[in-house]
Amino acid sequence: MDVDKLKDQLILHEGLELKSYQCSAGFITLGVGRNVEELGITEDEARYLLDNDILRVTKELDNNLPWWRDMSEVRQRIFVDMVFNLGISRFLNFKNMIAAAEEQNWEECAAQMLDSRWADQVGQRATRLATAMVEDSLEI
Repeated sequence: MDVDKLKDQLILHEGLELKSYQCSAGFITLGVGRNVEELGITEDEARYLLDNDILRVTKELDNNLPWWRDMSEVRQRIFVDMVFNLGISRFLNFKNMIAAAEEQNWEECAAQMLDSRWADQVGQRATRLATAMVEDSLEI
């Protein structure tokens, strides 16, 4: 069987939607007729999406804060974690935190992380990341 022709056929009949929608049967659907509501996604698919999201986030940081790559690996992971959670536009609103990080004032950076609505919303995540920012250590 010509798999490429089959894919084209299914795309023709099912459509190719890059955002979720409700299909005619009432299910949340994505891509080429994937009934996400009933089928979900596999762990491999979730990890593939995660890889793409990490790539996107690191590019956004590169474009907006090119110096972030000069930080330690742990602190880079913290920035990626925050952008992953907040989105780049909301992350860039952490102006005092970002300025402190650029100056390598890790205590002030952590204090600014914790003095935010984000910290209230994510709780232990913020505490853990702020501690890691100061200690430059984050065990998983």
